[in-house]
Amino acid sequence: MTQQAISEETGFEAIRTWLERTCAIHYPPTKRALLHQRLGRAQRSLGMSTLSQMAQALQHADARDVQLAIMHAASTNHTYFYREKDVLGSFRAEVMPLLATRSEIRLWSAACSTGDEVYTLAIMIAEAFGPEALRRTHILGTDISAPVIERAEAGVFPRRQLEQVPDAILRRYMHPVGIDQFRINDEIRAACTFRRMNLKKAPFPFQRPFQAVFCRNVLYYFAHADQVDVVNSVADVTEPGGWLVTSVTENVRELSTRWTPVTSGISRKSERAM
Repeated sequence: MTQQAISEETGFEAIRTWLERTCAIHYPPTKRALLHQRLGRAQRSLGMSTLSQMAQALQHADARDVQLAIMHAASTNHTYFYREKDVLGSFRAEVMPLLATRSEIRLWSAACSTGDEVYTLAIMIAEAFGPEALRRTHILGTDISAPVIERAEAGVFPRRQLEQVPDAILRRYMHPVGIDQFRINDEIRAACTFRRMNLKKAPFPFQRPFQAVFCRNVLYYFAHADQVDVVNSVADVTEPGGWLVTSVTENVRELSTRWTPVTSGISRKSERAM
């Protein structure tokens, strides 16, 4: 191996270690090529010639732009409206009836990407309880990637992310703003707030608890110890008797005794747990 190749390998490992330590984003050896490909995108966007140069830039005090570019490249942001309809159907049946009479509905989408899940939840509430329920609804969407948070705040989506949206819902809550582009109506957007946030940074900075937290399609990117920390930290900011919604492939039973699985993708916190 040449000295340059050794230097590049050292840079790659430094970035991979930084991602896991700082962001809990875990790339096992089987996904090494994928991370190389994604870091290449960040490298090009920053105008850097090598991974070792990018790794060195991470250590500087003014490295925020480099950090954000690497976080964005390494995170997976594939999403769309009404993803995993079976889980959403269970949430509608199991949880939403319990929210119907609440004076305030507080939900958190903990890895929201471009906001598809957040807006889907707001639409589900408007459909189930009437548009007036949006005035007492607060849905927070957070993600580690700054660019996707900006897209979520804009509320404009291409048709490919809306393929699961029924035509009647599309007409009721969105309007065309360009070729195959649709913007979420203001009444839906008013119930939704977006912030950049790192799930590795616990305790989470919330003053009031959520009734339900969506943490879907993110836990399997974390190492086991970080998975345990995240689901327990989520429990800390969920009210007693509150709910955790994950992907059907993410099993919290093995991660924490604070959550009791109810059905596929949905777990509940003990009524007495704090």
